[in-house]
This record gives sequence, structure tokens and C-alpha cells, in this order.
Amino acid sequence: MEARKYRRIVLKVSGEALAGEAGHGIDPIVTESISKEIAAVADNGVEVAVVCGGGNIWRGISGSAQGMDRASADYMGMLATVINGLALQEALEQIGASTRVQTAIEMRQVAEPYIRRRAIRHLEKGRIVIFAGGTGNPFFSTDTTAALRAAEIEADAIMMAKRGTDGVYDADPQTNPDAKMFDSLTYFEVMRRQLGVMDNTAITLCMNNHIPIIVFNIDTPGNILKASMGERIGTYIGGDENV
Repeated sequence: MEARKYRRIVLKVSGEALAGEAGHGIDPIVTESISKEIAAVADNGVEVAVVCGGGNIWRGISGSAQGMDRASADYMGMLATVINGLALQEALEQIGASTRVQTAIEMRQVAEPYIRRRAIRHLEKGRIVIFAGGTGNPFFSTDTTAALRAAEIEADAIMMAKRGTDGVYDADPQTNPDAKMFDSLTYFEVMRRQLGVMDNTAITLCMNNHIPIIVFNIDTPGNILKASMGERIGTYIGGDENV
């Protein structure tokens, strides 16, 4: 067993990460690969909670931009995260991992309702807990869900697994070849520079609860395990005393 820095983490997996190269839907090969990495983290004694995005199926803010009622569009996005959560659960259990899906919107036929104490108990028993359904409220992103759940379950860090980027840059590296990646940032710097790592609500929640954020590339095999073991990869976001 490797030495570990973090006792309990929240892993934020975007919908786009589950879609793979197609950019939409769920790629079973990619989902299986991500699941194996998550299981490896749990096998190393780290308690793992996962928050799924839903952008590979539906984005509430995009529906709103097309004239749909924002609340209705956001509820549809929450249901998309449940689909992703169930797909991830199936992939994890296919490789022998013990999991639970908890949803912020009750749908007892497919998942448990989110109950904080029950989630913590599952984690303590070594189960991987997947939080789906967002916060259960419109107008909040799944980034905010990750920050909120991390605070509620007293996670040591949030792992932001991104596709196509190694960390946080001062400009878009795909359009600006001179863009430079940050090794570390403070919460205030992220908000002041408007770097788009998370929305400001999520960043503020992390700052107020002293939860560091590690942003890294999910496309590189082994990065989820490396980040959870405390290896400095990607970009570390925290308070002034930790950066």
C-alpha cells in the first residue's frame, strides 16, 4: 500500500470526461478506464466520493440560452448527472468495487436519497459513493455540488479531473501557444483573474471551509491515483499558507 496524504476526497468527473473523444453520450471504454483508476484509489485506503457532471447529455445553461425556463433546464441537467452516476456505478461494480449512488432528487427505484450521515458511513466502510442530481436545486452548478458535498462530508480535498488540460492556465492553451500553467494558486487569485476553474460560489465554499482543489488531466493514465496520494501534479489551489 502506498503512503497517502488524503484520507477522504471528492472527485469531480465532468460529463465530457465520460463522453471521451465523441464529446457526447457515454463512452463505455473511457468509463471503464476511469472506474479502474477510482477503484485503485479506494484500494489504497482513500475514501472516495464522486460528483458527476452532465454536460455530455444536457447543459441547463445551454437550454436556458435557447429560451427554456432556467429552472426546468437545470432540473433536466440534474437528471443527466443521475444517468452518468448510474453508468459509473455499473462500470465500478463490473470490476468488483462496492458502490452507492445517492441523489439529491429522490428516485428510490435507482438510488438512495442523499443523506449526509449515511454517505459518511458508506465511505467509512470503504464504499465508493457517487453523488448525483446536483444540489437538488436549480441555478447551482455541479462544481458547487462538489464543493458543498466536500464540506458536508469533511473531505480533505477536491480533485478536479479535466479533459484536455494539465491544469489551470493564464490563457486558453488551445488558442494561445504562450499560455502558462500555474503550479499553484490561491482562492482569491482564481476569483480575481476569473480563471474559470470553478464558479465563484464553489470557490467561495472551498475557501470558507479550507478545502484545497487539485486540477489535473484525467486523460493521463494514473493521474487520479497520483493526485489522491498527494503527488503534486496539475495545479494546486488553496489558502496563502498552503500554496
